[in-house]
Amino acid sequence: MTADQGSAPELRHALRHIAVHLLTPLLMCLGMALAYQGAFHQPTPHHLKVAVVGTTPQARGLAEAVQARAGSALDVGELSDRDAAARQLRDRDLVGAFVPDARHPELLVATAGSSTSATAAEQAFRMVTDQQGVPLKVTDLAPPVPGDPTGQGLFFLLVALSIGSYGSVAVIGTAGAVVGVRVRALVGLATSLVVSVIGIVTAGPVFHVVDHHRVAIWALAWLYSAGIIAIGTGLHTFLKRWTTLTLMVLFVMLNFTSSGGVFRPDLQNGFFGVLHGFWNGAGFVEGARDILYFGGGAGLGGRVVALLLWLVLGVLALGAAGWYERPRRTPAHAAGHRRTAERADEAVRADGAVRARAEMAEEEELGEMVGV
Repeated sequence: MTADQGSAPELRHALRHIAVHLLTPLLMCLGMALAYQGAFHQPTPHHLKVAVVGTTPQARGLAEAVQARAGSALDVGELSDRDAAARQLRDRDLVGAFVPDARHPELLVATAGSSTSATAAEQAFRMVTDQQGVPLKVTDLAPPVPGDPTGQGLFFLLVALSIGSYGSVAVIGTAGAVVGVRVRALVGLATSLVVSVIGIVTAGPVFHVVDHHRVAIWALAWLYSAGIIAIGTGLHTFLKRWTTLTLMVLFVMLNFTSSGGVFRPDLQNGFFGVLHGFWNGAGFVEGARDILYFGGGAGLGGRVVALLLWLVLGVLALGAAGWYERPRRTPAHAAGHRRTAERADEAVRADGAVRARAEMAEEEELGEMVGV
């Protein structure tokens, strides 16, 4: 009887313990389902920027007809000649440019900017040539490298950099809790260097996704990784075991979906399109595309500025963490912490339950490592 009565509280405690730890993966499941399905489940053109080349009344009439049929799916402009269309494609101001011809119509695209957007433009103008009964010639002005035929290799590099970065935060925050914020920040900076080197080595000489400008892409990767680790290390002081879930929301759920690595904003709803303008994943992917395929133009400066601002946010988070922790690292506080730990040890030995210090250390670390 006594054993049964004693086991009931322990069972309730164990179930609460399990429920608390299940909350994190269940929230991750919900967040991933909402983010990924919301961003990718129904890619539909929204104001996809294309143009019809020509100054004749027939070309103008064709542009108006395509716009009327497509509605808000396309933004159809008019350009005077093929060279002007090629310039706008290389500046990434256009997704496709149609050069009408009675026998040999041509569509200009730049698939390295986004193969899915280029395919959407091709489908739109192939309907025109099918009605005319003539084949459509597609000219790719910026094809991806042979090692990345789908043009999505940079997105998978982003995934590797992100997981290496936010996964390292759990270790730096938990195992490094005995040292000050400044030391943790330096460890984080060194870790981001290692993460970026792993990324560029695998994407470069191993798989040839990045076959030129490797130093520039590596620098961009280091800047991206350093921002995530700095933000995560600073937030860990305040969020503790909820840090990993928070970083997954910021740098997986909202980040991968708005990066443009699979679908650019013109194939997504407005929410992810807005994020694409300033989120750090888009900064890395689009910045790397600009370096590799578009000569470092096409908005590269803005993408670098965005990554720098994310790093500044990380520095501010580290500063706030240092300010918060300073009074808690006094000798008196350290002595109090030791007394608390001693009392916790005594409580564990007295009732034989797994509580106190074991829970404070193990639960926090296990909770943080979920999803890494």
